[in-house]
Amino acid sequence: MELHIYLFRHGQTYYNRDKIFTGWKDSKLTSQGIKDAKKIAERLKKKKFQVAYQTRLSRSKDTLKYVLKYHPECRKIITDDRMIERSYGNLEGKYHKTIIQKYGKKQFDIWHRSYDIAPPKGESVKDVKKRVDSFIQDLLKKMKKDRINVAISAHGNSMRPFRKYFEALSVKKMMKLENPWDDYFEYSIDAK
Repeated sequence: MELHIYLFRHGQTYYNRDKIFTGWKDSKLTSQGIKDAKKIAERLKKKKFQVAYQTRLSRSKDTLKYVLKYHPECRKIITDDRMIERSYGNLEGKYHKTIIQKYGKKQFDIWHRSYDIAPPKGESVKDVKKRVDSFIQDLLKKMKKDRINVAISAHGNSMRPFRKYFEALSVKKMMKLENPWDDYFEYSIDAK
């Protein structure tokens, strides 16, 4: 028996659109973000899942709400912040261009895209991977035990470790991933 994971990123937010470091700040979906969420919902319409996961942030919850409109079979929604967006620490709420002007493009790129260097008081992608890996291990156990399919409303940086795990990517390939706002990834799990 095969079980399925439907993984997607929340729709575009105001901070995404305006190139502001978001992290754990709660930026709402733009009108484009709502269209993105509706597109994901439409694409997942014929899939079936019994449990859905979200984070505490409204962009994750609001995207999932659109998806759930087509899924009366979903019995449970679980909030788990192990798959929350990466914390950008002191950079949160600041424009990318402001950080580039203040610290230079090279430092911006290190904080923004480095695997193991965290921005001041923030997390590295390596830190995010640790907590997402822990979530994945618990998720797989639950899926096999309860024989369920799941939908996951995640974030751009928390999707990287998911995709690394399920697509067997190197860290280098994982760091190059760009995750769409309007599509999903499906992974099959052997229920044994």
